Amino acid sequence: MKKISKKVKIIALLLAIIIIVGAIVTLTIGLNFNLRYQETKKIQLYLEKDFEISDIKKITDEVLPNQDVIIQKVEVYEDSVSIISTDITEEQKINLIDKINEKYEIELSADNTEITTIPHTRGRDIIRPYVVPFIIATVIILVYMAIRYRKLGMIKTIVKTAFLLVIAQAVLLSVIAIIRIPIGRVTIPLVLVVYVLSLLGVTNYFEKGLKEKKKEEE
Repeated sequence: MKKISKKVKIIALLLAIIIIVGAIVTLTIGLNFNLRYQETKKIQLYLEKDFEISDIKKITDEVLPNQDVIIQKVEVYEDSVSIISTDITEEQKINLIDKINEKYEIELSADNTEITTIPHTRGRDIIRPYVVPFIIATVIILVYMAIRYRKLGMIKTIVKTAFLLVIAQAVLLSVIAIIRIPIGRVTIPLVLVVYVLSLLGVTNYFEKGLKEKKKEEE
């Protein structure tokens, strides 16, 4: 039976600490979601004319300082603007409309403009479309690994591969939670990158083991 080196023990301990701390942060503070996935407030204004998002951004920077804001053109003719932020008070709404009226020489009414609430998107709803393809791909990979490295033991190969893939994702999610990386559009690609790198690592490990096995047989 191979002895576990001191270096491997230290790495395993560090990974365990990262996963435990990540789990504690997730359960207590929660994950840091990108503005698009948080509960937000939105107002939509019909300007009736063309406008530049950069000009609206200057106004929102004045009225909503130190707040993340999403500004989008809407409607077919892109003559309406949607302003989304973590919070928009009635006073801020009035100030936004006053400044936009002044900028574009229009007469929008604050009384006729509603502040709507966009509910928080749950993490499970973000990953749901990827779960089935992810599982199918993993099963196919595990079957391939078991066949390819059957001389190393099929069950052993499957268990080690699945374990390393799970640990890699657990470490990634823990790091995301600990250093507060926003959950957003880059999260799934990041998960896939780590998944592929994990597969490359475990494949390289088994390839070395297979070469050693062949040498022993020879």
